[in-house]
Amino acid sequence: MNAPELDQRAVNVVKGLAIDGPHRANSGHQGTAMALAPLAHVLFTRVMNYDASTPDWPDRDRFVLSAGHASILQYAMLHLTGFGLTLDDLKDFRQWGSATPGHPEVGHTAGVEVTTGPLGQGFANAVGMAAAERNLRARFGDDVCDHHVFAIAGDGCLAEGLSHEAASLAGHLGLGRLVVVYDDNKITIDGPTDLSLSDDAAARFRSYGWHVVELGEAAEDLDVLEGGLREAMSVDDRPSLVVLRSHIAYPSPGLTDHHEAHGLAFDDAEIAATRKALGLPAGESFSVPEDVLTHYREAGSRGAPGRESWEKRMAAWTGDRACLDAALNGQGLDGWADALPTWETGDKVATRKASGACIAAALDTVPGLMGGGADLTGNTGTVIKDHGVQSAAEPGGRQMYFGVREHAMASMMNGMALHGGAVPVGGTFLVFADYCRPAIRLAALSNAKVIYSFTHDSVGVGEDGPTHQPVEQVMSLRTIPGLGVIRPADANETAQAWQLAVDGEGPTALILTRQDVPVLGGTGAAGQVAKGGYLLVDATDYAVTLVGTGSEVSVCVTAAQLLAADGVAARVVSLPSWDRFAAQSADYQASVIDRSKPTVGCEAGVTLGWERYADVTVGIDRFGASAPGGTVMVEFGITPENVAATALSQL
Repeated sequence: MNAPELDQRAVNVVKGLAIDGPHRANSGHQGTAMALAPLAHVLFTRVMNYDASTPDWPDRDRFVLSAGHASILQYAMLHLTGFGLTLDDLKDFRQWGSATPGHPEVGHTAGVEVTTGPLGQGFANAVGMAAAERNLRARFGDDVCDHHVFAIAGDGCLAEGLSHEAASLAGHLGLGRLVVVYDDNKITIDGPTDLSLSDDAAARFRSYGWHVVELGEAAEDLDVLEGGLREAMSVDDRPSLVVLRSHIAYPSPGLTDHHEAHGLAFDDAEIAATRKALGLPAGESFSVPEDVLTHYREAGSRGAPGRESWEKRMAAWTGDRACLDAALNGQGLDGWADALPTWETGDKVATRKASGACIAAALDTVPGLMGGGADLTGNTGTVIKDHGVQSAAEPGGRQMYFGVREHAMASMMNGMALHGGAVPVGGTFLVFADYCRPAIRLAALSNAKVIYSFTHDSVGVGEDGPTHQPVEQVMSLRTIPGLGVIRPADANETAQAWQLAVDGEGPTALILTRQDVPVLGGTGAAGQVAKGGYLLVDATDYAVTLVGTGSEVSVCVTAAQLLAADGVAARVVSLPSWDRFAAQSADYQASVIDRSKPTVGCEAGVTLGWERYADVTVGIDRFGASAPGGTVMVEFGITPENVAATALSQL
């Protein structure tokens, strides 16, 4: 059999698997995976540089399936090329405990780089990966880092506003190692795309500064596909969009170009007819001929010599090994936290400014630290001085100006972290965490080490009014499994929070004040924030415990002093991280918050959830108001006097 014939048989086998996996699961998407089988074949056998035996090789090309509903296509390629997925894994598609979940999940399946499914996320992740790749290459040299990022996006990805944000920034930055294939199949779940879409995608991306390759009706032509991809790869000064007109479910006799093929549409009769059209054995699901498997396994091992050559170069590399390793591992250098600043009791510092000081102190000791703000760089304390501005002219720059693109910022941060080589930090006002939320959720699901600087954290924002005053955001972030949420009481707790964020795993949301808050006595002891909550002010024969977070801890401290003047002893607890406190032993929690005595919580936000730790809570269960920040706090009762009066009412 000649090579073109074998290639075509291999593509047909992938199309067959794309039918069989969802059919067996009675769940999934078949049509898109079938239409893109030739593209996947070309990527995995002719274009991408990878070694299936070493999925985590740092200098591999990255593949992102932004159209994550077509996951069976990626799983088929990972099985065939030798990443460790078995045919039984494909048969267990979308089943409990399987290695082949409904949408690709990083860390769950070898060869999956990012968690995709919510449309547009993979697109923006790929932009972040390309930014991390270029930054590493510029800083450490192309002997260390020299690869491409490939992504497949569909109509839904390009329709989502997230892709507009990310594409605009990618074009501005000139990310030349990024190649996105736009699967223009003109089909959505509701029907033809012209029901809701009349964009000229090629023109739009050209306006963003992308190089655009329009392949037209070439979805089944392997040589044209390869040529288009290689043209895109040859352009190094800007990202590339390869526009491919595919036909969903091709060559199904009854479902090609039909919107029902977007989901699970194939019945037994249509499967039989399609298998016949593909030349696959009748009635034999999950059929993979030996010569086809051999063909793919050879492709999967073709990158091994390149990987071995890279390893030899690394063994002989004479650069700063400690710096490179720390960057690739997303860690600080040994003893990095010793550089973090401390503050004296009585100082008044906004925790956003304290966070900015921590960033400045860590730049030389956390080599991967890079990022910025969503047009709020100075406001959110995410200024990175003297380390360059990330751009086409300065690719090694570590300061990123994301512009007014909160969602793209958060999603790109996921891509940067999961690529490796970066510890990304991104800043915006806490109220706009809602604009980032889908990406935050995926960061938690992916265990991506990203750091959010969410500032202007309460009605203390003041005159901007209720549109900019977060009341429900902190509590809503606490509901996300796997997201570390830390609302430090003062500057010293902020420094501890930064140490936890860098030394830990997964995403961390720092909830920071706009206004100055006093540095309190007792907050500087190491390890206190790590426990999530601790006894800040003790009292003999105490009658009540006051529990606060963030700027309200100082309110509780003053309230305790007012109570003492009335002869009532009160303890004060700082509770910066609910998730960390919940992870402590029951005995420790009880030693900090003694629920056998009255407990009063205080937080300038909604009180929902505080019943876990307090009998009554001084909070804000409505939207804010426009007035000077101090006035708003007083009007809503976030004052020592009100906390003290509330405590007395409980005795």
